Amino acid sequence: MLLVPATMGADWPQWLGPKRDGGTTETVEPWKDAPKTLWKAKVGVGFSTPAVANGRVFVHARVNGKEREEMIAFDAETGKELWRTAYDRAPYSSVLNTGPQATPTVVGDRVYGFGITGVLTCFEAESGKQVWQVDTFKKLEASLPRFGVCCSPLVIGNRVLVAVGGKGSSVVAFDTESGELEWQGLDEPASTSSPVLFASGGKSRAVPDVVFMTTLRVIGLNPLDGSVNWEFPLPYQPSGTAPTPIVAGDQIITSTMTNGSTAIRVTAGEKPTAEKAWQAKGLSGYFSSGAATKDRLFLVTNVLKPVPRADLVCVDLTTGKEAWKKEAVGYFHFGAVRTGNGKLLLLDDMGNLKLIDATASEYRELCSAKVCDGTLVTPAVAGGRLYARDAERIVCVQLAQ
Repeated sequence: MLLVPATMGADWPQWLGPKRDGGTTETVEPWKDAPKTLWKAKVGVGFSTPAVANGRVFVHARVNGKEREEMIAFDAETGKELWRTAYDRAPYSSVLNTGPQATPTVVGDRVYGFGITGVLTCFEAESGKQVWQVDTFKKLEASLPRFGVCCSPLVIGNRVLVAVGGKGSSVVAFDTESGELEWQGLDEPASTSSPVLFASGGKSRAVPDVVFMTTLRVIGLNPLDGSVNWEFPLPYQPSGTAPTPIVAGDQIITSTMTNGSTAIRVTAGEKPTAEKAWQAKGLSGYFSSGAATKDRLFLVTNVLKPVPRADLVCVDLTTGKEAWKKEAVGYFHFGAVRTGNGKLLLLDDMGNLKLIDATASEYRELCSAKVCDGTLVTPAVAGGRLYARDAERIVCVQLAQ
């Protein structure tokens, strides 16, 4: 059985874009005037990135003041609301956020959302009708991560994969059409990281690995049955591991919240093994996912005391050695998007959008503009537009000049 990952051309149909690597093929040039706001709309509480597919924008949010969540669809061109479908959830409170944090995944006429309390729901993209729903943490008797669910669903073939956590359910796969449980595995607490695909052994294996990070290790799983193809231990993270693994050529870069970053290489063959390529103990992504170019890695690392600040660090992808660092690009977070013409779009936690030269020998900012209020999201880029959200609104701005 050949499983094909879900991607949709120039759309942004899932977490970190078409290839789940924080990249777009679109070119972005420096702007002279602030990018024009084309439309904006009020949505409920949450920090999930909008998903863009087939002319629609999908936003997952909490209904204000209620223990309910909703998926909302907008026309990508005009911002007109097309539908919204709400459902009940278990009570949840947090000092950080009380709404969905996982990005919806869109495949064909299906939208998959994973709420902050672990309710996994499949909707019809056209109508908003609920197709099926599973309260994963209730069904599997699992405990929520400290900061709630952040794992964005990964669809490959007829399976949708998420991290739950707990005995026998660290990683779980459901049937995309019925919501039936396909397989479950591993016994350790899940992290708040999202999975990615990695073709270990190059083209010698028909089924790519699904790479998950738990609080204890990074693992490559067979999406057909959940069997472990390879694993690599990580420093224990009691609060979970938030950054998504970055696939860059034959390397997988893993970054923890406070215990540094490690690049691993997976050997080719039917029984691959994972080996350390390099390690940078002082390079911790906290809860921001980085981006990689052909030879560089860009990560946001945090200094929490005496005053919180987020530093942008550029390192050599082969060695892990620091090329340059720009201090205080934000307080806690920076969402990065790699463009198709050697630049990076950076959205900080105050809603400031910056365009930098990703090829320069030092930090080189080309332009900047404020596009939204305080946010913890990574933006979506599709059709010459950037879609971002803050605590209450989704905003669409024009990037193409």
